[in-house]
Amino acid sequence: MRILGINCMNHDAAMAVVDGTDILWAAHAERYSKVKNDFHLNWAIVNEAMTYGPFDKVVYYEKPLLKKTRQLYAGQYNEAFSYTEMPQRHCAMFGIKIDEFILHHTSHAAAGYFTSPFKDAVILTVDAIGEWDTVSISIGSDNKIERKETIKYPHSLGILYSAFTQRCGLKPAEEEYILMGMAAYGEPKYKDDIYEDFVEQSPFKLKKNLHRGLSDWHPEADVMDLAASIQSVTEECLAALWHRASQYLDIPNEASTGRNLVYAGGVALNCAANRTLANMGLFDNIWIIPNPGDAGSSLGCIAASEQKHLNWKNPFLGHNIEGEYPVDKIIKELKENKMVGVANGRAEFGPRALGNRSLLADPRGPEIKDLVNQIKKRQKFRPFAPAILEEDVHEYFTLPKAVKNTPYMQYTASCTHGKAFPAIIHYDNTSRVQTVSKSDNEGFYELLKEWKKQTGCPMLLNTSLNIKGQPIVNDVADGKAFTKKYGVKVL
Repeated sequence: MRILGINCMNHDAAMAVVDGTDILWAAHAERYSKVKNDFHLNWAIVNEAMTYGPFDKVVYYEKPLLKKTRQLYAGQYNEAFSYTEMPQRHCAMFGIKIDEFILHHTSHAAAGYFTSPFKDAVILTVDAIGEWDTVSISIGSDNKIERKETIKYPHSLGILYSAFTQRCGLKPAEEEYILMGMAAYGEPKYKDDIYEDFVEQSPFKLKKNLHRGLSDWHPEADVMDLAASIQSVTEECLAALWHRASQYLDIPNEASTGRNLVYAGGVALNCAANRTLANMGLFDNIWIIPNPGDAGSSLGCIAASEQKHLNWKNPFLGHNIEGEYPVDKIIKELKENKMVGVANGRAEFGPRALGNRSLLADPRGPEIKDLVNQIKKRQKFRPFAPAILEEDVHEYFTLPKAVKNTPYMQYTASCTHGKAFPAIIHYDNTSRVQTVSKSDNEGFYELLKEWKKQTGCPMLLNTSLNIKGQPIVNDVADGKAFTKKYGVKVL
């Protein structure tokens, strides 16, 4: 059975196609429309999806009518009464009829569990908000998901973090990753104030609805200290949720294959928190799909509908640029100009470039961070992620407990040779490291292997091939335009 899964009418619209248990394709709408975080579908992505059709069923990632009841409760009357915001109407514009609607958090849980290597696991989903749900704990066993606990709106850890994103002058529901990076440069001076004014842990509850932000809270505060404070509170609240989830693994289960956690939802993108949580040692194995947010639910709603594990191989599921991975040309460009763009093979399904839509650079020079930040129009303080061969990672980085490798940049790790690679080190001596294996990405693996052979350097700086506020390069035309506008060769 060939099924089309859709997420739209919220941030980061996406589509996915599954045939049986094989994932044929999955992609973000923004890569085709060129509108960052586009919540609409567009003809370009729809047309590419249709090349994998016809479809036996179309599934949507949440229940729109239930969502409207929450919007009414929250006073979002324009959204609640808008017919144009209905996904059925939007999809009909492209000749698509939705056959089934899946709960938002069920789609998150299914995206994680049904792509995981686990037969049984506890599933924790944490995000800003679904229809009503903000946190859910479920058990996945024998291809079935059973919901155990739920926290509902307005009690949302994701909304709390987004409110502080807005307070620090960033775009909520978009630039939380910048806030996370800022936290390393501040002190958690306002942590107690956050608890006093906003948070109860039982396991999590907000004292007031923060859906509309808190722009005037502590106007005298340094934004770096605010970032450090909310990051600390978030990690402590998540730790309580991880502990609560782990209790379900204490129930005797003859079929158990270990203490397995599937972690999903947009909050699972907080790699600094993930490191802290993984180091608690509550779980033997942890799986975070590389696209745990709403876009990944275009795949999750299919899995939830079919109730079967999918054949997950890697996140390279998007638009394909044919050709051999240009290892020799990349190394030549790196040696001459210290950086190069790569647009080759299938695009990554997820927010992070993993070698196929990447801007690569030599991480050893003290000036390279500023140079790449200047090109990408990012804040000067922000470092970049390193990509390193899986077999070399433990020589240079200390990974958290229960984490054997991190192919999707989901954890920060302490760097043992930080002074040698200044462009990829945070102020706290951590890096959002990517481990690369031959099975994950053969072309990128061979590049790193040859780069190390020729230069002695075991890693490359790897950042997404885009400019701040713009989608990642998707096709050949995008690559040529990037070269022409920013002077960085894209191979």
